[in-house]
Amino acid sequence: MAKTLEMQFINEDGKTATVSIENPIEPVDTVALAAAMDLIVANDVFVTSGGSIVEKKGARLVERNVETVEL
Repeated sequence: MAKTLEMQFINEDGKTATVSIENPIEPVDTVALAAAMDLIVANDVFVTSGGSIVEKKGARLVERNVETVEL
């Protein structure tokens, strides 16, 4: 089971831009996460095809299960 923390932001075009972190520390510290996302917005850390990130939208923890099928 692979887990990914997805931080979602809104860019200048009003579209969602996602920054993913694989294998995040759990449980997720929501206060630290919110502070990190605020820093990303305030310091214009990433530029997307839709322009700079202008606000945070949300975050989610995604779990993916992969099962190999024997042939």
